[in-house]
Amino acid sequence: MFNIKVDVIPVGTGQALKLAENGDVDVTLVHARHLENRFVREGYGVNRRDVMYNDFVIIGPRSDPAGVRKAKTAVDAFKKIALNQATFISRGDNSGTHAKEMETWETTGKKPSGSWYLEAGKGMGTILIMAYEKGAYTLADRGTYLAFSGSRKIDLPILFEGDPVLFNPYGIIAVNPARYPHVNYVKAMALIDWVTSRQGQKIIKEFGKDRFGQPLFIPVAVTNP
Repeated sequence: MFNIKVDVIPVGTGQALKLAENGDVDVTLVHARHLENRFVREGYGVNRRDVMYNDFVIIGPRSDPAGVRKAKTAVDAFKKIALNQATFISRGDNSGTHAKEMETWETTGKKPSGSWYLEAGKGMGTILIMAYEKGAYTLADRGTYLAFSGSRKIDLPILFEGDPVLFNPYGIIAVNPARYPHVNYVKAMALIDWVTSRQGQKIIKEFGKDRFGQPLFIPVAVTNP
């Protein structure tokens, strides 16, 4: 009905929200709930909807010099990495993954620093390749990890997963037309409605299943898409 062509700008959550705060996009799909809440609370966005989720995983060298496999929680895993000063690569880019990483470090009570802690300021794909090349640990979203490990660009196993604190929900938000009258709010809402519809959610449910043996995301906007 709307015949919408979507121009996608693939950037981390921090940069995506900055583009939206500047009124440079009509809609944003991101994954850092506290940043999303602030974005809406400060009047930049409206009509946030839950879309899907996956989770974060801690990956690293098979030799696992920090003993992350033995960790009981994500916080414990990070403490082991810091205690052993095992090389850790951070995105360092205010993305959703970086936000989760910093939240986890804060819970450990330790501020990561020193030659073992590398802030790259790069996207997830680049970080995974760097971690592989340096035999380092990093925090990754499962979807990107599966995409890269499936294409054999990296050989780093998942060493820790399953802690509820590593839950990774995604939300979609329209840019507020009252603040930015030039945005295409009608089409933004049409996209949001489609992504959260049964049809859109079914596509999300199946995405990646054939290639990776599991979907990259779990849809949450509708029941049984």
